[in-house]
Amino acid sequence: MLNVVKIGESEPAIGFKSGYGLDEVRAMQRTVLNIFDRWGVSDVDAATILGGISPKTYKRWKDEDYGRANRDLADRMSNILGIHKALRIIFAEPRTGYDWMSAKNSAFAGLTALDVMRRGSMEDIVRIRRYLDSVRGGW
Repeated sequence: MLNVVKIGESEPAIGFKSGYGLDEVRAMQRTVLNIFDRWGVSDVDAATILGGISPKTYKRWKDEDYGRANRDLADRMSNILGIHKALRIIFAEPRTGYDWMSAKNSAFAGLTALDVMRRGSMEDIVRIRRYLDSVRGGW
């Protein structure tokens, strides 16, 4: 089924049948900005982790100019929120969880979680989330 946009109407920010509403996506964008700040992620690395958006686009998010988000971007943000949630469950002190993201880990061949995520694929983000879910006991 096609998503028809009439001339003069703006196209939806989220792809048709994405499963995410505009308000949900905006909330995820704001939250991911805060999480990346706490994890010490640079704008360039954030853009890579988020699937190759431009660093300029990421900087616009900081000015609350969020623009569009496709399904891949929304799924990446959802998984990042899941990572953050798992860290908050596993570690009593939030700072310890934030620091864990930059600590070398034998489960990732001596890389940090952020090193793995900086590779840029969705699977890299999912790998970190699955690992943390297994540590905390999953679902």
